[in-house]
Amino acid sequence: MKKCILALLICSLLGSCKQQKKQYLPDSVGSINSVTIVMDPQLWGGVVGDSLRQYFASPIEEIAGAREPLFDIQQIPEDVFQGMTRAGRNILVVSTDTKNRFHIKDSLYAKPQKVAFLTGQTTDDLIRGIQQYAPIIILSFKENEMKELQNRFKHTLNKTKSIEERLRVSLTLPSVYNIVKQENNFFWLERKVKNGTADILLYEMPKSAIGTANKDYTKEIIQMRDSIGQRYIPGPEEGMYMITSPAFAPTYKKIQIGPYPAIESKGLWEVKNFILGGPFSNYIIEDPKRNRCVVIEGFIAAPGTSKRDLLFELETIIKSVKFLD
Repeated sequence: MKKCILALLICSLLGSCKQQKKQYLPDSVGSINSVTIVMDPQLWGGVVGDSLRQYFASPIEEIAGAREPLFDIQQIPEDVFQGMTRAGRNILVVSTDTKNRFHIKDSLYAKPQKVAFLTGQTTDDLIRGIQQYAPIIILSFKENEMKELQNRFKHTLNKTKSIEERLRVSLTLPSVYNIVKQENNFFWLERKVKNGTADILLYEMPKSAIGTANKDYTKEIIQMRDSIGQRYIPGPEEGMYMITSPAFAPTYKKIQIGPYPAIESKGLWEVKNFILGGPFSNYIIEDPKRNRCVVIEGFIAAPGTSKRDLLFELETIIKSVKFLD
């Protein structure tokens, strides 16, 4: 009997160790907005690679002139895809096979991680698969990057309580952002970056101010932004202030930020009668409990500085928003 019990205990311990070994995954690595594409070099150098670059390395529209890509891409062949090359946070594996398939797996080789697999019987099948599934893959990778960045923020959070107290809004806000202007319920925060600043604006307005549903919001968005710019964001001389660039109408779409309906608009800002401008991302977020909207905008004023990751950082901060009771 004792021998049986001992044998059972040993089997149980061995099984537990095997389970722990099986569950262990290393931490994923990589710069924000980087993607590893695993595929045959000949496919990468041909029309399939062209199709992938069209989606994953396309210039970001709201960063005018700089032609910054959506992702930084590293392509590696399948026989090199082992060891630490599998630890990237966002991986896309593209190959030919007997069937056309697509799926995404979470934390397959490291954590957190998204690994997308796309196979096709022919080159044309792969191109059709890229056209069909690239938007899904991009959204998955972007959400993964946003979670990673929010986790990084938590190591050095801004401790200010004035935004929470005045607007009843909380943000996962890094300590490098400081309040540079506060008037009534308007807040302007900035972070010093190379050649300028990355900035966040917060203010509230009545829910009725944005108008009715199912309409073109472009005019209201421009009027709202320009009035705030004239009142709170002056240029270097009198009569100069931030406006929405008249040369590029902002694009907008309705989205959800957690449980909150929102209107996301993106475009270019400039200073009236002065040569300075850059990209912005604006979010009009509905607060149903208080019958109001809170507007949170990120913009960058840093000529000659790479803006993609800064803009993504601002959007990540904004999308951490929570309304307090």
